[in-house]
Amino acid sequence: MGAYILRRLFLVIPTLFGMMVINFALIQFVPGGPIEQVLAQLEGQGDAFETIAGGSDAGNAGSEMQTGEDTYAGARGLPPELLEDLKKQFGFDKPPLQRFLDMMWNYIRFDFGESYFRSARVVDMVIEKMPVSITLGLWSTLIAYLVSIPLGIRKAVRDGSRFDTWTSGVIIVAYAIPGFLFAILLLVLFAGGSYWKIFPLRGLTSPNWDELSMIGKVLDYLWHITLPVIASTIASFATLTLLTKNSFLDEIKKQYVITARAKGLSERRVLYGHVFRNAMLIVIASFPSLFVGVFFGGSILIETIFSLDGLGRMGFEAAVNRDYPVMFATLYAFGLLGLLVGILSDLMYVFVDPRIDFGKREG
Repeated sequence: MGAYILRRLFLVIPTLFGMMVINFALIQFVPGGPIEQVLAQLEGQGDAFETIAGGSDAGNAGSEMQTGEDTYAGARGLPPELLEDLKKQFGFDKPPLQRFLDMMWNYIRFDFGESYFRSARVVDMVIEKMPVSITLGLWSTLIAYLVSIPLGIRKAVRDGSRFDTWTSGVIIVAYAIPGFLFAILLLVLFAGGSYWKIFPLRGLTSPNWDELSMIGKVLDYLWHITLPVIASTIASFATLTLLTKNSFLDEIKKQYVITARAKGLSERRVLYGHVFRNAMLIVIASFPSLFVGVFFGGSILIETIFSLDGLGRMGFEAAVNRDYPVMFATLYAFGLLGLLVGILSDLMYVFVDPRIDFGKREG
């Protein structure tokens, strides 16, 4: 098993490097770089993308900037010295290959630099936004498991019954509803939209958070996260519930279950003493990857609807503003973490069922 883990760790390096190469190369052909953003603001055009969308010559500015040419579509009337200073400030006075190698050398040492437009270190920005993403990711994953596993087991035991039929219909309908649409519905119904004002409209805490007692802070926190967590969890129930149900159905039909029943064991002992461990293997082992998926792939729309300033919203704003340090640093850090979580998921399989040995399977 140690050799398998070592091989997987070595594969992380070329995988991560290839991911960064592809994204960096694609960025070179995307119009509207950070210099265009600054020039558009200096000339009072607002956002450079408005000019691009309008079909003007600014559409070629991004590629001109990336190739190091001195001509910028939005630079008419501005002194060349300003353009040179901007290029030097953003690092575009160097060839793309050198910029990429410098960036990777810094990232290897976990030096992610500073944002182009916020004058803040990328690490500090991520740490600042992380509580929101942790809240949505952790609570959404835990609630999904706490509800889906018991429901999936009950559906497997009562397969084909009326309970199985109507619960399947409910979770499939819930899965089909877009998360952002469900979030708006929750706001309208329970956040003072048109009916009841039970939950707050925005944010993670109240303005008087610092004045509350410890219990008051906990209750205030739970009060604020209820609607966002429900909105981000609703679609997870279907996948986990049906996965649990199908896993149990597969195990219930196996010979060892028939043998256990023939020995006179109670149905509860058979179900939870024998079937549960084998059926839960794939469900429990997928917990790390599911959490990371919710954590880093949190809905930008849900964060926007509930005015939550999380990693998803930060990444979207960085992409719109062409804030390359934030884009590439978060891509590198989250990509590395995602690859490591893949290894952790394999270890979870072994932890849940020691009979699994990936090293022997590869041998």
